[in-house]
Amino acid sequence: MKTHWTAAVLVPPPESWEPIQAIRKVHDRKIGRWMPHVTLLYPFRPRVEFDALAPALAAACAEVSPFTLTLRHFGHFQHGRGRFTVWLDPEPHEPILALHAALVQVVPDCDDTARPAGGFKPHLSVGQANGDGELARFLGEVESTWMPIAFKVHAVALIAREGEAPFVVERWIPFGMRQETVATIS
Repeated sequence: MKTHWTAAVLVPPPESWEPIQAIRKVHDRKIGRWMPHVTLLYPFRPRVEFDALAPALAAACAEVSPFTLTLRHFGHFQHGRGRFTVWLDPEPHEPILALHAALVQVVPDCDDTARPAGGFKPHLSVGQANGDGELARFLGEVESTWMPIAFKVHAVALIAREGEAPFVVERWIPFGMRQETVATIS
């Protein structure tokens, strides 16, 4: 069973958040709900299943080496009725796509992020826009001042929330480690 109260994500290190959050404070109505993140699996399994899932997720992540992502370019999704989500494009896509595929092998019912036309699209959401004019202003504003951010990713974060509280990291699943090691650092 899946829930919208949990997700598996990549979280940039907090020292890289400031320029991302500066954009989100102006443009993202969901800034109070989510930390900056790249969604891998959402909806995900309930928090009570995290312990049971940890060994299989750790096995999938054991084959992944830490990798560097760069947030250099912006993109957007159109949702119909002139509504858009604006996002930063985490490059390169290949390690994220491979990680996503490995995680979907563990929890195949949590493949919702792969279902849109074109499949899974790694992104870090920074806001919403209504109408073509607002989208053009938003992109013009952020693209003219954005300085690329690079950071190393070492783990998948399993996040959860209750009620209207923001998501918090409940467990880290590190890359390149066996389950015995994961159990000691969770």
